[in-house]
Amino acid sequence: MFSKILIANRGEIAVRVIRAARALGVATVAVHSTPDVGAKHVRDADEAVDLGGGPATENYLDGAAVIAAALATGAEAIHPGYGFLSENAAFARSVEDAGLVFIGPPSTAIAAMGEKVAARALAVSAGVPLAPGSAGPIIDADAVIAFGAEHGYPLLVKASHGGGGRGMREVENADSAAEAFAGAVREATAAFGNGEVYVERYLTAARHVEVQVFADTHGKVLYLGDRDCSVQRRHQKLIEEAPAPGLSDRLRADMGEAATRLARQVCYVGAGTVEFMVEGDKYYFLEMNTRIQVEHPVTEESLGLDLVVEQIRVAAGEPLSIAHSAPPVTAVSMEARINAEDVADGLFLPSPGLITLLDAPAGDGIRWDAGYESGDEVQPYYDSLVGKLIATGPDRETARTRLVAALDRLVIDGVSTTIPAARIVLTHPDFVAVEQTTLWLEQKVDFAAPEEEELAREEVIVGGRYYLIPRFPDAPVTGGAAVAEAPDAEMRSPRGRAASTRAGAASDGSVRSPMQGTIIQVDAVVGQRVSKGDKLFMLEAMKMENPVTAPGDGVVDSVGVAVGDSVPSKTVLATLILDAA
Repeated sequence: MFSKILIANRGEIAVRVIRAARALGVATVAVHSTPDVGAKHVRDADEAVDLGGGPATENYLDGAAVIAAALATGAEAIHPGYGFLSENAAFARSVEDAGLVFIGPPSTAIAAMGEKVAARALAVSAGVPLAPGSAGPIIDADAVIAFGAEHGYPLLVKASHGGGGRGMREVENADSAAEAFAGAVREATAAFGNGEVYVERYLTAARHVEVQVFADTHGKVLYLGDRDCSVQRRHQKLIEEAPAPGLSDRLRADMGEAATRLARQVCYVGAGTVEFMVEGDKYYFLEMNTRIQVEHPVTEESLGLDLVVEQIRVAAGEPLSIAHSAPPVTAVSMEARINAEDVADGLFLPSPGLITLLDAPAGDGIRWDAGYESGDEVQPYYDSLVGKLIATGPDRETARTRLVAALDRLVIDGVSTTIPAARIVLTHPDFVAVEQTTLWLEQKVDFAAPEEEELAREEVIVGGRYYLIPRFPDAPVTGGAAVAEAPDAEMRSPRGRAASTRAGAASDGSVRSPMQGTIIQVDAVVGQRVSKGDKLFMLEAMKMENPVTAPGDGVVDSVGVAVGDSVPSKTVLATLILDAA
């Protein structure tokens, strides 16, 4: 077993790996950016190395700096977590070349499965069924249109070298092909450093079901059950559960066996996930994630395993402690991802800021995995995940009701979160009846008024700072007094929930950035006539692209930013001359 490992990540997954290492008596080294110097994963580790400031490309994504930190601190292995460098074959190879152990699959396996077009070919050779897709990468929107003419719409343009919903765009018809292609290439380039994309048929009535696989260096390749991850928005998962409900034993076995065939095909080692789209009794290969998944806790809780401990043991050369595929399911587990995002109107806008209070529930069947505590700041530069609330019970209904009750007891103040959205999903009749698909959340669930307790908020500017002041029923808003008496209460509503209505004065024509971020697209042109809701800019923040739209009908009078500009929250991006009411 290792004596010391370095965790090349941050937030919840870094804290999770530190906990597993501690259980094995293994010392840990954290790496961090300068803004993350006080982060929980830094506090929890035995020692830490500052990788410097700037964007993630200059610290967390700097593979050479991470390896140098491992060598300097005497770490013997590097755990990449998920995201960042976890599926970077070149980084894994560099770790191996430096004489260190990469706690994950061999670089050859990452390379084989990381390029999605090549992975599809491998799936075919392993006898794993595929949905229709392009034979290779596509170079322009014309290729999308040609594929649509042959196979029909809707389609998905997807990044060849990524996952997690990044670099993915839906194409509803030929007219939307050009914008979808450009958006997918742009986001894939920003997220993965490679803008190569391909196209496949979009299965609109399918569930997203994934199979957990695990392999060791002694020839054992197993599948450890399945998970349903169909509840998604922007191709990002919100609720996950294990085992996936409503599947026949035959279908589970077929998918599990297909997943292990694919893992053997690439000489896999460690934890991995093979994702499928399921329609009725048919399943189609989606992709393989060559890392631990965000949603791994539901598999752990449903099977009574510790997958991260197993990862570290396998990387150290020990055999898997699990005897055979499909170990018996001992419980049903559900997970709600709690992100710092404003649910209002279903937009899920990033909501970075200071967590003034975080009080997580505990009790029978309840687990809270998080990268933050009270007093920590959710930085605008990284993923918005605050933590994961997991509930487990003897059956699905017990797990569901326990998770709803736990959400009611989870308090996060200071930032808006997805707590209201998770509660709406879990209590929706369709979810209770297992009728969700990957498009269900965006097509059928209304987030216009997430919770009765939410309040309207008055937007005011005092002393050059922007404040959101709660407006209580039957009480007049006294913006100046409220700010003077409680400046720390900005952007808060009861229990830290997102307010769904922002009431205030009519727009003066200013188009403001809703958050700190980077301008990645400018559609506004001086003299252009626009209608309320027209997209004027695209802002990237917390790994998400967020449209900034016109507040009313009028003409663009000025544009104050360009592509590549980094802007603070509430920066005036443009001004409009609004039509008279």
